[in-house]
Amino acid sequence: MSIKDNFCPKCGKPTEQPGLCTECRIGSEPWFTCDNRVTHTECPSCGAMKQVNTWTDTERTRADIGPDLARTAVHFHEQAKKPSIEVVVEDLTVNRSRAYLTIRALLYKKPVEDKCTVEIVWHKEQCDRCNRISGSYYEGIVQVRAEGRVASSYETQVAASIAQEAEDSLQAGGERLSFISDMTPNKDGIDITIGTQHIGQLISQRIVAQLGGRYTTHPKLVGEKNGRQLYRITYSVRLPRFQKYDIVKAGGRYLQVDRVESRYVRAMDLSDGSPKSVRDDDVERIVGNARSPESALVAYADKKTIGVLDPLTQKTIEFRALPWMEVRSGDHVGVLRDGDELIIVR
Repeated sequence: MSIKDNFCPKCGKPTEQPGLCTECRIGSEPWFTCDNRVTHTECPSCGAMKQVNTWTDTERTRADIGPDLARTAVHFHEQAKKPSIEVVVEDLTVNRSRAYLTIRALLYKKPVEDKCTVEIVWHKEQCDRCNRISGSYYEGIVQVRAEGRVASSYETQVAASIAQEAEDSLQAGGERLSFISDMTPNKDGIDITIGTQHIGQLISQRIVAQLGGRYTTHPKLVGEKNGRQLYRITYSVRLPRFQKYDIVKAGGRYLQVDRVESRYVRAMDLSDGSPKSVRDDDVERIVGNARSPESALVAYADKKTIGVLDPLTQKTIEFRALPWMEVRSGDHVGVLRDGDELIIVR
């Protein structure tokens, strides 16, 4: 040992660097601090959790959240390296838990260990979305109707399904306020009450894309907030006069509607299976819809004729063989009635 060696001014031991030795440096300053209490705020209605001022949907349970929440109470010294925290949580009441933490790290290359206890407060607060829903807040209504007819139950079911899928996709993308607060079928169609204008537009676009038709928007000024005018918008969705699988008569022929484009009906000729395009003004009438036919027994079938047993009169009615349908004796086919005439549908 020489006079040039470094000594710890506290304990007198020789050191590799000027100042306190490693042991004294560890003992002279706290290498972590631990908050006595942490709070978790969640919505009692939907289970969303609040972080600072932001609500987030989560499927994590209290058992999953507790240990992670307790770890946030620990704050390490900048020289603490490779920290690890073991947590055991004990539930005291519905609103209180106690977490026991074992804390380890490397401080100045020396392993250190300590313990602390943290109280967890489980706080309940209604989230922004549930608060709006319970307060009957909405920004618009999507009204689904059909042009010149009553919307079918199939169309209202599809519209409701499209609306639900749109809500799910927006919620999954973080748009918590893009909710549906009510879906009410009525004698003319269905009304969908929505929480934001974005979801209203998305639902309207998707319904038109799948079922055809068009939609228009009708805003109404309802107030002002922070100098900004507030509007509620009615999205008026008008489905086309004809829907898919409608059986219509045009030019003396029976056609099965595939889609409607502008003023034209794209359909299949039920006599030979060929595609047809007719103006909607040229359609004489709607016979029915192929989604809800009667079931009729095929009494006999060959390459030229099909004998079908009328389910009402039990008489055999003969048809020309249909190139778009393969049937054998004993099969059942769907039929619709146009007065006394039977029509085989796809």
